[in-house]
Amino acid sequence: MTVETPAPGPATPAPIDRGSSRHQVVIIGSGFGGLWATEALSKAPVDIVMISGTSHHLFQPLLYQVATGVLSEGEVAPATREVLKKQRNAMVLLGRVTEIDIDAKTVTSVSPLGTTVIPYDTLIVAAGAGQSYFGNDQFSEFAPGMKSIDDALELRGRIFGSFELAELCDDPEEREEWLTFVVVGAGPTGVEMAGQISELAHRTLRRDFRRIDTTKAKVILLDAAPAVLGAFGDKLSIAARKQLENIGVDVELNAKVVGVDNTGVDIIDSDGKERRIRSRCKVWAAGVSASPLGRQLAEQSGGEVDRAGRVKVNEDLTLPGHPEIFVVGDMMALNNLPGVAQVAMQGGKYAAGQIVRRLRGEPPAEPFKYFDKGSMATISRFHAVCSMGERVHFSGFFAWLMWLGVHVMYLVGFKNRFTTVIHWAVSFIFRGRSQRTTTRQQIVARTLMARLSATEEALKEVQEQEAPAIEPAAETSGTASSPAGSGSRGNSHQERVGTDSVDELTAAYGEEGAEAGEATPVKPTPES
Repeated sequence: MTVETPAPGPATPAPIDRGSSRHQVVIIGSGFGGLWATEALSKAPVDIVMISGTSHHLFQPLLYQVATGVLSEGEVAPATREVLKKQRNAMVLLGRVTEIDIDAKTVTSVSPLGTTVIPYDTLIVAAGAGQSYFGNDQFSEFAPGMKSIDDALELRGRIFGSFELAELCDDPEEREEWLTFVVVGAGPTGVEMAGQISELAHRTLRRDFRRIDTTKAKVILLDAAPAVLGAFGDKLSIAARKQLENIGVDVELNAKVVGVDNTGVDIIDSDGKERRIRSRCKVWAAGVSASPLGRQLAEQSGGEVDRAGRVKVNEDLTLPGHPEIFVVGDMMALNNLPGVAQVAMQGGKYAAGQIVRRLRGEPPAEPFKYFDKGSMATISRFHAVCSMGERVHFSGFFAWLMWLGVHVMYLVGFKNRFTTVIHWAVSFIFRGRSQRTTTRQQIVARTLMARLSATEEALKEVQEQEAPAIEPAAETSGTASSPAGSGSRGNSHQERVGTDSVDELTAAYGEEGAEAGEATPVKPTPES
C-alpha cells in the first residue's frame, strides 16, 4: 500500500492499490466506536483500514485527570498500533479525512506526506465530536476545551502555571486573578474538572508555596442551565452540588457566558444583569459539535443533521439510502441517544456484526438497541454519583468505588490499568500528583499553530492572486517554490514544510512581531 503525494499538475490522486480481493472495510476514527468495531471484525474475512488524525486511542472520560496531574497522557491514550498489533487483518493509517465520496466509494485523507485516497466496500464513520463554543470560537484562545491530549496538556500548563505566577505577584488584585479558576459547563466533564482543581488547591499544593495560600484559591463552576449534572436527575444533581460546595467550589447556575478574554469572563445572569469574573485560567467544558464529515455525508445522501451536526441514521445505524455506510458514536443522531462512550462502543460492535451477517448471507439483525449501563461522575476523592436507569440513583463512597472499577475495566491494556491504579493511590490516598511537569510550549503551541496556519493560508491566497505577475521570476529563481504554470501551486505550498515557509512568515511578521495590517501579534502569554 502506498501513499499518494501531490504530483505536478491538477490531477486528483488515484485510489491506492487495494492489494487484495477481500471485502474492504474502511473505519474513520480511532475512538471507542472505531476501535470496538475494528476488534469485533478481527476474525471476519475482511481487510480493515483504520484512518485517524491521531496515532492513539483516547480514553476521553479520564482526560481531566491528565489536565490536573493525576495521570500521564500515555495512560489514557495508548498507541492504536500497539492495541491492534496482533490483529493481522487491520491496518492503521495516519491522516485527517477531508472528503468522503459516497458515489465513488472512496475516502480521501491528508497527512504531512500528501493525499491518500482509499476505496471501500463498507464504511464505518466514527470520527467523533469536537468542542463547541456556540458560535463564539474566539473564546477558545482563552478557554481551552477538553477533547484532546493537546487540550489536556495545555490546561495542565495553565492550571499549574497559574499557581506559579501567583507566587511571583506582589499586587493582591492580580494575585487573586491568578488564583481564580473558572470552569464553564456543569456537565460531567466540568464537574470533574472543578472538583480536581479544588482538590489541587486545598489539598495537594497547600504546603508547596511560601508566598501564597493555595487554599484561598477560588474555583467557580458556571452554567447557563439551572442544575448541575441535569441529565442525572434532581436527586443526584442536588447531591453533586452539595458535595462541590463542601470542597470549596462556587457553583453559579443560570449564568450565561457572553465574553471570554485574557483576564476574565463576562456573564449575564438570569435577571439580565451583566457582570465580570476576573480570572487568568478558564476551562471550557460546555457543548460538543460533531465532526464536519457528518454534514458532508448528509449533503451527498440527501440526509439530515441535527443542531449539533450529527447525522440522522436508520435504526440499523446506516446512512439513509446507503446501507454500505454506518455512522456510529458521537456522529449519529438516533432516538436521542447520548454522546457517551457506551453508545459508541455498542454501536461499533453492532455495525461489525451487521457486516459479518451480510458476508455470510444471513438476514440483518434487529434494529440497534442501546443498553444503558448507567452514568457516573466523580466529584472528589471518595465521592461520586451514579445513575442506573430511571430508579437506581446513589452517591457517595460506594458510587466512587464503582466509578473506579468501571474506568479501570475499560482502560485499554494491562500496563495502563496497573499504572493508573498506582497513580490513583498516590493522588487519592496520599497528596501527590505524579504528572506536574509543564512547559511553556504546551500552553502557547495551539494558539501559535492556529495563527501560523492562518498566515500560511493568507500567503497562499496572495501568491495565487499575484501568480501571473511573478511567474517569470519563479521560473528563473530555482527555489523550492511552486514552479510557475505547474497548476499545483496551492497543493505544493500547502504540503511544503521547510525554509521557504519560514522565510515567508518572517517577511509577513517581521523579526520582532507582526507589522501593522498583518495578523494580530502574539500577546505575551501570562499563563506560564
